[in-house]
Amino acid sequence: MMSEAKATFGAGCFWGVQAKFDRIEGVVSTQVGFMGGTLANPSYRDVCGHRTGHAEVVEVTYDPDKISYEELLEVFWDVHDPTTLNRQGPDVGDQYRSVIFYYTPEQKAAAEASRAAQDRSGRFRRPIVTQITPAGAFWRAEEHHQKYLEKRGAAACRT
Repeated sequence: MMSEAKATFGAGCFWGVQAKFDRIEGVVSTQVGFMGGTLANPSYRDVCGHRTGHAEVVEVTYDPDKISYEELLEVFWDVHDPTTLNRQGPDVGDQYRSVIFYYTPEQKAAAEASRAAQDRSGRFRRPIVTQITPAGAFWRAEEHHQKYLEKRGAAACRT
């Protein structure tokens, strides 16, 4: 029987982030949605209105026997610029913030260690602004946002 665990990341527009995680060996499934705000069951329009506090996120279900949480964190750092506050490329707003939502004390410790290692690495010219926050309710985005790029035959968002 396969074991499964969850990881949830906010790294800008969730369409491109989902497409990246979907291509990773050991990822069982992904879904896009919202987390970290105050409004229950928000719509995409609600979140884009900047009054909910939610981030666009990708919930990753993975097999820890095939890929580690630390390896997922590496994908997270590679898929976006963690030094821009509430912005990724042309997308601006708090819903595009860089955030790791953790489910366990072990995930929190791994995320904090990973962020510190990235800061020390010199890879980024500016300080990392990524938040590390306890996971809350995950609100699945509308169906047309799920696998958005895949449905359109695109591998990545254009910036």
